Amino acid sequence: MLDPYIALLLVLGVIVLLVAWLPFALKSIPLSLAIVCVALGAGIFSLGWLQFDPDPRTYDTIVEKLCEAVVIISLMGAGLKIDRRLALRSWATTWRLLGVAMPLTIFAVTLLGIYGLGLSVALALLLGAALAPTDPVLASEVQVGKPRSGEEDEVRFALTSEAGLNDGLAFPFVHLALVFGLAAASSNAWPDISMIGAWFLGDVLWRVCAGVGIGWLVGRGLGWLTFSRSRSTLSGTRDGLVAIGATFVAYASAEIFHGYGFLAVFIAALALRDTERNHAYHEALHDFAEQMERLLMMLVLVLFGGAVATGLFATVTWTDCLAALAIIFLIRPLAGWISLIGSGHPAQERGLIAFFGIRGIGSFYYIAYGVNHGAFETSERLWAITGLVVLLSIVVHGVSATPAMRWLDRTRT
Repeated sequence: MLDPYIALLLVLGVIVLLVAWLPFALKSIPLSLAIVCVALGAGIFSLGWLQFDPDPRTYDTIVEKLCEAVVIISLMGAGLKIDRRLALRSWATTWRLLGVAMPLTIFAVTLLGIYGLGLSVALALLLGAALAPTDPVLASEVQVGKPRSGEEDEVRFALTSEAGLNDGLAFPFVHLALVFGLAAASSNAWPDISMIGAWFLGDVLWRVCAGVGIGWLVGRGLGWLTFSRSRSTLSGTRDGLVAIGATFVAYASAEIFHGYGFLAVFIAALALRDTERNHAYHEALHDFAEQMERLLMMLVLVLFGGAVATGLFATVTWTDCLAALAIIFLIRPLAGWISLIGSGHPAQERGLIAFFGIRGIGSFYYIAYGVNHGAFETSERLWAITGLVVLLSIVVHGVSATPAMRWLDRTRT
């Protein structure tokens, strides 16, 4: 039996090497980095090399914080690589996805949870809120390219900008699930008007506005420090580590004022990029953020693969499997397609945007957050269903992303 410490070093070393090599190796084949990570984790834990149980239900708090770190770093990278300026008209596709597709998805998954899976209203709403946002971490194959690369067609832009904003905008619905859970724990069937009012004023209006406002202020301030004409600017360092500092400052500043940190990080990245739009330093910031994101993402997915191999799906029923299939192949594609009616985009573009609603680490975060901060009767089935949806998304979208994007590019030539 290997010494646990030595086994951990070996596994971490393999993961770091794969972070550097796999994106290059997988570029030409229909296989994603996420699929390899999950398979690697399943193999490692099946062999018994690491002597602990990676089941997320045992480590709710650790899962919440680890997934939180992955998501906020990915949001900074996503914001930095968007070349298009934030505007009502040029971001019209994004507003459709956020304003129509996401609420429809939450509503449909909630109904599925109540009437199809037999969950309480609070648990069903938490499931809907967790599975509605598309993932900024696992969607690199369908996102825009690096800053100033010019790889920003409407499909890639829509999926990148949607993933950047909907992680924060799903949070009010998570808090609404907590309100329903609190009401149920108090023997009330439904929250009273005062609870709904407090939720709307605090968790919707204030937290969203605070996240956007603080993110913009932090981004503009860091933009001045980075790109002012002084000799001692941050851009003079050429150090990509600044991206991580900017991420943490934006997130923590928003959280201090009870705003949504996810929104603040993405808005800060957009504001930072807008300060000096075509500076080469944006590439260094993006590249470092992407490397950190990949490293943490691989760690989470290896652990997820281990959880799958050691019994995460032990309680999954055929009903749960059918619900997961419906979420991936029916609810998100249909909600996305409805949101794009009248957009003027070609049918193939609307189809790809609607289909690639990738679920991933953000969903894990929201489930962990809800379980840690809410009053729910049980979370075991919720974790299993969410894990099943994420695994299905990783496989289906991971295999189809590269061929689909190549097909789309060929239709334009």
